[in-house]
Amino acid sequence: MKKTTATIALAGAAVGMMPAAASAQDDLMSMEGSQLRGEIERRYDAGLAMTNNSAVVNANDPRYTWAAETKVQCGIALGYLKSNTRDEVSISKCAMAYDMMNREPTPYVAPPPPAPPAPPPEVCNAEAPGLIFFEFDSAVPQQDAVETVEYVVENAPTCNWDSFTVVGHADRAGSSSYNIGLSEDRAEAIANLMTSRGIPAGSITTQAKGEESPRVPTADGVRELQNRRVEIIVSE
Repeated sequence: MKKTTATIALAGAAVGMMPAAASAQDDLMSMEGSQLRGEIERRYDAGLAMTNNSAVVNANDPRYTWAAETKVQCGIALGYLKSNTRDEVSISKCAMAYDMMNREPTPYVAPPPPAPPAPPPEVCNAEAPGLIFFEFDSAVPQQDAVETVEYVVENAPTCNWDSFTVVGHADRAGSSSYNIGLSEDRAEAIANLMTSRGIPAGSITTQAKGEESPRVPTADGVRELQNRRVEIIVSE
């Protein structure tokens, strides 16, 4: 693991970090004799100490890689100096690795969590976005019916409504069989109004419930506006 990391890190230094390390190399390359040897020994000792620093080793700190490189390159340079040979390649690498070893790693900053999805608009009331009332014994939509249908049509894309159930109802005036037929006519009238405004006919289902599901319970034969209605039920 550490050998692979060292290869990658050294390649990165050669490509993007050489200018910063150049001054450190120049300082070391300008020294002679005992001064040069003392500085290289100091760098070697610092690299050795960091490779034995458990805080650096256990933290997967990139400075460990450079500390190991410092120890190797400065050790090579010292070996040459002991035989009175000045090896500029190892001295240069010793200086660069030491410089990189002493750079604090850039702390990782986690990106902020993604923003939660926006709540659906208030217009997206999927329970009963369309409620239309009718005159007594009539299946003719009034102006408020047109406005309600246009409201549903306009908001269908935003609310992801792609399936519609149109349910017709009647009050308890008249016979049960007659009211079923009237409910069917009311549901069909609203479904036709929806298709004329752009809702695909294949996405609309009609139902007729007659007087069986009143909004306002009444006695038989009583006329009640809120029971003469069509409900548009939507789903995604």
